[in-house]
Amino acid sequence: MTTAQPPTRSRRSRRAEILDAAAGLFAARGFHGVSIEDIGGAVGTSGPALYRHFTGKEALLAEMLLDVSERLHTSATLRVTEAPDAERALDSLLEGHVEFALGHPALITVHDRELGSVPEPARRRIRRLQRLYVEEWVTVLSELYPGCPPPRLRAATHAVFGLLNSTPHSAGELPPAAMAELLRGMARAALASVQS
Repeated sequence: MTTAQPPTRSRRSRRAEILDAAAGLFAARGFHGVSIEDIGGAVGTSGPALYRHFTGKEALLAEMLLDVSERLHTSATLRVTEAPDAERALDSLLEGHVEFALGHPALITVHDRELGSVPEPARRRIRRLQRLYVEEWVTVLSELYPGCPPPRLRAATHAVFGLLNSTPHSAGELPPAAMAELLRGMARAALASVQS
């Protein structure tokens, strides 16, 4: 009788581990300041071994930013669909974005600094997903603030993202729960000002 072997780590989880390590390095030192060997060393392997998972550093960066853009858009769509009304949809969108911002400040930094290093057409796909994510917010806000022009709602959404995505600078000032509460409250107040 043979005993069952423990499951091996999946290829996906290894890729996720590499992406997480690379995000931390890119945020700290910049995309061009990090070598493939640095990333390999951060996950306990050689740099060339990473080529089993990614074709190169640019492909790794593209997948990192594409993955987070897809996750944000998919989550937003689900949150809006499942919410019973626009008020709770906005609460859910805020909760999701705050969780992301507090949990992944390195990704925010990498996106802000390094999107220009992502090759085309991946950059276009990332931008498209980001536009779709914004439109989920605008749709909800248009229900909450009827008569407010969509360009104003879109501008307000981008401004609130700037507030929420300040976590690379502000995280650590307060305990996570208190920071989340502060961010949600400030974002709600900022969005309510679209009618003034």
